[in-house]
Amino acid sequence: MIYEKEYVLRRKKLAKKLSSNAVLIVFSAAQKIRSNDTEFPYRQDSNFYYLTGFKEDKAALVIVKEKKEFKTYLFVTKKDPSLELWTGKRLGQEKAKKCFLVDDVFYYEDLGKKFSHFIDNRYALYYDFKLDYSKVKMIKAKTKNISAYFNAAILIEELRLIKSASEIKLIKKALSITKEAHHKAMQISSSLKYEYELQAEFEYIFKKNGAYSDAYTTIVACGNSANTLHYIANDKKLIKNELILIDAGCEYEYYASDITRTIPVSGKFTQAQKEVYKMVLDVNKTIIEMIRPNILRSELQKKSEELLCRGMLRLGILHGELEELLEEKIYKKYYPHGIGHWMGIDVHDQCPYKTIRGDELRLKAGMVMTIEPGIYLDKDDKSVPKKYRGIGIRIEDDILVTKEGYENLSCDIVKDIDAMQELIRTNSSNQ
Repeated sequence: MIYEKEYVLRRKKLAKKLSSNAVLIVFSAAQKIRSNDTEFPYRQDSNFYYLTGFKEDKAALVIVKEKKEFKTYLFVTKKDPSLELWTGKRLGQEKAKKCFLVDDVFYYEDLGKKFSHFIDNRYALYYDFKLDYSKVKMIKAKTKNISAYFNAAILIEELRLIKSASEIKLIKKALSITKEAHHKAMQISSSLKYEYELQAEFEYIFKKNGAYSDAYTTIVACGNSANTLHYIANDKKLIKNELILIDAGCEYEYYASDITRTIPVSGKFTQAQKEVYKMVLDVNKTIIEMIRPNILRSELQKKSEELLCRGMLRLGILHGELEELLEEKIYKKYYPHGIGHWMGIDVHDQCPYKTIRGDELRLKAGMVMTIEPGIYLDKDDKSVPKKYRGIGIRIEDDILVTKEGYENLSCDIVKDIDAMQELIRTNSSNQ
């Protein structure tokens, strides 16, 4: 749980980044139509939630800054009993005033009129440049005298890079639930027939533990399906002696987890699978050990490419000189993605990797990122030794950068071969 005082602190930090005599506006997410008159489950805009903790649609936050002083205003939808009968209770203006430490709360229906007053004689306006056209049109209609426009999203996403203690606690909670789901999958996979049965188990465990949403669509990819990076069909049979790549994580109170484990359907790795798996696991562990303040993400990427390239040379998947393979990026055929990404309110957290000047950001204490080396060897690739064809392996952990180095937030989710096989064997013997 994040208390209101933390949202106040976030807004204060954001206000300090604004120029004098400026206005910032951030909107809630809109409802999204699934088909005809049915909607997807509502999910708040991440930047708006980061600043407010407010989960309703048709809402907005306005910050008005003079020189050093600033005021914040929250806009919420009016309570309407006839609509609430169908779509649920609204907080309303009076309760919002009690719940949120803002200077005032107004009706969202009055935003246009109030915004005209806020923006009068201001120098600068900050808003998300990705806003839909209708909102931009409303804003621009009120801002004829504005001298400068700035992208509010960039400033907010810079703040989101460094996680607070309460944010880290929520990520750890998400990971504790995700751990239960991954371990259950390891224990029952040999008794199931289809990929979607494992997906259903993940979704059940997530919801059972209060994580009402997955952080992204679960990937359950058996055999060659693992060589499609964003495979989400999850409709194939689980095949004896094949591997299952499972990329799954829940979202708990808006904070994500993102874990990939690759497990044997039958409970035991074949020799060929073990050779490729150990190569990827060694890279995963080595890169995690490199994490510390001031290191560059590109350094982690470069090292992972070198290590995987060496491993593929050793296994006969690649041929030639290491330096040439690295320079010509031949390895990308089998390792096409990055070593990891920021994680937080979004599973791929909307945070910058470079400064406005284009310089790469160095890691700092409080950042959370994934580390996920992988190898993908398609079954039809005749250049790969036959025993390795059809193997796809990714091993992904969630890492917190600390002042001393790092904390592997997902270290309790087993990934070593012996530990994984023991977990599977123990469950099988108890059935």
